[in-house]
Amino acid sequence: MLWLLHSAAVRQDPGGGDGIDREALERLLVGKDEASSAALAVLRSGGSHVVWDRTTSAESLAHIYGRRLRHTRWKGIELTNLERTVELLGRHQQAVRLGQITAPDRSWVYMLFLTEDGSRLIACTGVRQAHDG
Repeated sequence: MLWLLHSAAVRQDPGGGDGIDREALERLLVGKDEASSAALAVLRSGGSHVVWDRTTSAESLAHIYGRRLRHTRWKGIELTNLERTVELLGRHQQAVRLGQITAPDRSWVYMLFLTEDGSRLIACTGVRQAHDG
């Protein structure tokens, strides 16, 4: 079962947007934390990325990802930086733009939480994907 961190409650265009190019995304990820460093390594190794144009409230995302934190802990799913991400989203008072980086082998998916204009990374979290088969 492929469990992505992206929530259906955040309504983006299915095709997404790619409002931030790869090089700009790399600059945002440099020197932040373990999850950001891992996401940067995946991006540099050919991982796919998307940054959606639409935004949602940080409060809503903190609530959604707080539930996901409890779920992943209960299921024993490997993740990185989700607890800190929930904390940072809970403190952020403005709209958040989402991005996603997926490893070439789809083993990890990283969710990026950016400021509304995409100029700053608020938080990054990653989850190991369970593959059926």
